[in-house]
Amino acid sequence: MEQLKLTAQSAVVVHNPSNMFYLSEGYTGEGCVYISGSRRVIITDFRYVEQAEQQAPGFQVVMTDKGLGHNQWVAKMCEEDKVETLRYEDNYLTVRAFEALRNAVGDSVSYISLDRAPEKLREIKSPAEVEAMRRAAAITSAAFEAILPKIKEGMTEKDLQIELDFTMLKLGASGNAFETIIASGENGSLCHAIPGPRRLRKGDMITMDFGAKVGGYCSDMTRTVALGEPSADMRRVYDTVLYAQTICEEALAPGKTGAELDKLARDYIDAQGYEGRFGHSLGHAVGIDIHENPRLSYISDDVMAPGVVITIEPGVYIPGMGGVRIENTCLVTETGCEPLTTPTKELIIL
Repeated sequence: MEQLKLTAQSAVVVHNPSNMFYLSEGYTGEGCVYISGSRRVIITDFRYVEQAEQQAPGFQVVMTDKGLGHNQWVAKMCEEDKVETLRYEDNYLTVRAFEALRNAVGDSVSYISLDRAPEKLREIKSPAEVEAMRRAAAITSAAFEAILPKIKEGMTEKDLQIELDFTMLKLGASGNAFETIIASGENGSLCHAIPGPRRLRKGDMITMDFGAKVGGYCSDMTRTVALGEPSADMRRVYDTVLYAQTICEEALAPGKTGAELDKLARDYIDAQGYEGRFGHSLGHAVGIDIHENPRLSYISDDVMAPGVVITIEPGVYIPGMGGVRIENTCLVTETGCEPLTTPTKELIIL
């Protein structure tokens, strides 16, 4: 893994758990990570010392104690390493947390923003990261296939969520990448609907947005299915979203910008008479976190590159009637993209 470039008199302190996991190549506990030109250290409390030693064998692990908390350890190591510049996560630390850090370390050190440097490193996935995401996507895909025969009239959205989450765990997921979304019938117009007591009925379109997490990495997939024959209006919505998703997936390739891809989907959906009904962005990168950079949106000048793993997820949402979203997680390759989530995107009528 590429490391942050440091001079002899500089160091970084990282508090964001996702960045700690990335830089340590596996640590999932609490605390912070300190990296200087001469050492790499995980600072944590008694609960996580043994875990840190197992998960990050390349790091020294030190334990907090009375009078020697996380910030005091950072101050001690900055003094020993003769650090002049300490880079920190101004996008993560609260004002109060930063003030506590500065009070401990002192004003002899200059404090400079990390400017999301770890997040930028995380944008291009390594082969090992891609492999973890393949496993997560495979479990997500298999869970969808397994759940289809269990979707019945009369079960609630919450029932379906529980069954889907349990299936992913049973297939080997370490957990959910995010809270599963189940939206049936008129609830389909809610992009991030919370599964509730509504019972599935004949003619419903059912949107399922879910993902497994494996080895610390996420997957993300959405499929909308029909429980019995849908209305002609909802069938037309489905066909529109399917075409928009397909042309964007086919267009996803190195050199394309987020705005360019988003416009491709938005222009098509608007032209079909659904202007204003596709209100979110086309997609987002996936990795340790479910939402990462780069982004696919009308304001994004992010340029796609090989190794980016990103979603393509257009949707159309009509209050009082329902909605459709179709989403794949895709790996950007040297020549195009490879969908990591694999179930059919054609409308499934149960």
